[in-house]
Amino acid sequence: MLGLVTVLAAIGGLKTTDAASRSEPAPTSSESARAARVLGTLPGQEVQPVLLVATRQDGHPVTSTDLEALDELGRHLPTPAGHPASSATRSADRLAATIQLPVATAASNTDNAATIATLRERIADARPEGVQVLVTGGPAFGADIASAFDGANVTLLLITVGIVALLLLLTYRSPILWLIPLAVVALADQAAATVTARLGAALDLQFDTGIVSVLVFGAGTNYALLLISRYREELHTHPDHLTALAAARRRTTPAVLASNVTVVLALGSLAFASTPGIRGLGVAAAAGLLITLVCVLVLLPAALAITGRRVFWPFVPDAGTSRDVRAGAFGRVATRVVRRPAVMASAAVALLAVLGTGLFGTNLGLSQTERFRGSAESATGLQVLAQHYPAGAAQPTVVITDAHHAEGVARAAATVPGVHVLGAPSAAGTAGDTAAATGTGPVVVTVISDASPGTAEARQSVEAIRAAVHQVPGAAVLVGGPEATDVDARAGNEADLRLIVPLVFAITGLVLLVLLRSFVAPLLLLPVNALSALGAIGAGSWVGTHLLGWPALDLQVPLIAFLFLVALGVDYTIFLAHRARDEAVAHGTKDGMVRAVGATGTVITSAGVVLAAVFAALGVLPLVTLGQLGLIVGLGVLLDTLVVRTVLVPALAGLVQDRLWWPARPTRPTRSTRPTRSRRAATGTGEEPADAEAVPANRAVP
Repeated sequence: MLGLVTVLAAIGGLKTTDAASRSEPAPTSSESARAARVLGTLPGQEVQPVLLVATRQDGHPVTSTDLEALDELGRHLPTPAGHPASSATRSADRLAATIQLPVATAASNTDNAATIATLRERIADARPEGVQVLVTGGPAFGADIASAFDGANVTLLLITVGIVALLLLLTYRSPILWLIPLAVVALADQAAATVTARLGAALDLQFDTGIVSVLVFGAGTNYALLLISRYREELHTHPDHLTALAAARRRTTPAVLASNVTVVLALGSLAFASTPGIRGLGVAAAAGLLITLVCVLVLLPAALAITGRRVFWPFVPDAGTSRDVRAGAFGRVATRVVRRPAVMASAAVALLAVLGTGLFGTNLGLSQTERFRGSAESATGLQVLAQHYPAGAAQPTVVITDAHHAEGVARAAATVPGVHVLGAPSAAGTAGDTAAATGTGPVVVTVISDASPGTAEARQSVEAIRAAVHQVPGAAVLVGGPEATDVDARAGNEADLRLIVPLVFAITGLVLLVLLRSFVAPLLLLPVNALSALGAIGAGSWVGTHLLGWPALDLQVPLIAFLFLVALGVDYTIFLAHRARDEAVAHGTKDGMVRAVGATGTVITSAGVVLAAVFAALGVLPLVTLGQLGLIVGLGVLLDTLVVRTVLVPALAGLVQDRLWWPARPTRPTRSTRPTRSRRAATGTGEEPADAEAVPANRAVP
């Protein structure tokens, strides 16, 4: 009851806090990010232009009459005082025209969405007959992203709850039991949402609340499944349900703690990432999972203690009705695996390696027009613009310097092949902290490239511009804009990958070392999880490219997916290895692994299906990035559940046997627990007689 009151108090006290919604793809220390901050300090930055792109609906050239009508439209659209709309400018092929329209913008994309929506309504009512007018540009893109998420997170939550409820109902086959873990995890999700929102506001974090919610539901359900499964197993042994619950909690808590600590520390390592979105997601998700752990370990046992054995109705477990776990489907599979461990291990490794080849030829980086799952007017407008104007006009590069060196910087930029300087340098005035500028204040030089946005050629153009303008003697220069941001985001993600991956392996290995008290087990299990993660990313990339039409993987997807797959995938390894270590005390490593697979097979498979399904639910969100992450992590969890845990890990245990636990050695059955051949024959089953002395399965390994 105290735990419930604490959680409800946290929700009530923090629920007014909103999570940050912005997302900066490039590291805060990068040149493009510094350029954006300088631009943000300049006077008039609360007014930004959107671009109206006009074409005739019949595909014919834009006429002079159309241009006059478009000019009239621009004059009648609302603009901030002193910032009139530009005249309509026709493209060289005469098939399109553009107008730059200043709009008053706010700090929040959500607030801008209302402004852009009103603007589009007025354009739809007043546009020239037979002419299509699309609103695009920076503010329009941000508004479309915010609008795309209208109601999406609620939809995601409802679908996630529905998936978890259905799978719990199928797992327990009880009309009552599934409600308890679902209620506990839902409560944990609400507490995590409010706490992480407050944390995000306090630390200025950027993260996607949908991903955090999916993690909470997936991990929380996994913990609940493990505890309830062991509780049901103990009810077959203990007449008193409280004794059974205490035994289940005692024997599962180390594995749950180890699992949670692994994921939390792995996510916490993202605090060292340079990319703001990755850093914020790591901190917020780690906090959410800690809250989930407390709820599951405190509230769930309390609820089970109150409801008692009858909560499993109509399949109520009775004391004295336990069965041989090796007789089930998973036990039989494990038995076959350990009989031919080398063949089974080779087959599993080969499968994962083949799946990993899907990474070959995978492109990285989505352009702005490729980020939406559905159609967005701003993205369509950019596509039309690119068809009729110089390719780089859709996403110009900005060069910021001081007034004294502006002409020299513009001349240097113009020397780069395929680059054009637009007009004269624009004096922006003196304002705030302009770290890049000296003298009289910052000046903006706008340049465009002949290269199409989002291509390797466009990124090379940015590098060439930077190399040229930084050579101007005495000039302090910053090169920014969308293409420069893309260059810096790629560099930041590569640096984060090199830093975070070793940290995640070190954290995971340390947790396995402490939990299993073995040097050999982590050395075998970590490469297995890494191979499984690579196989999942390769398989997801192949499916997305060839079946779903993905043009590329988003820059952040490989790192986040790899982190989730290693950290979450090791959960099932921890659940299995912890049980196998206990079973090895009484039965030896080989038979102990068979018993562990048989005992945990159903619950781990159920947990894997739940986690895969809730990640797949990310596909309902409007951004391609989240759909990619959901598909890859979902496939990876299924691989971990069905291939790694069911085949590869038991095969490795069959190969190395007791050496798996080195330097510890499991206590093998004493002579009195090993019936002679004649005693086994007397039972007629090949099993031990019922009166054989048994070594307690939960005895600690010395």
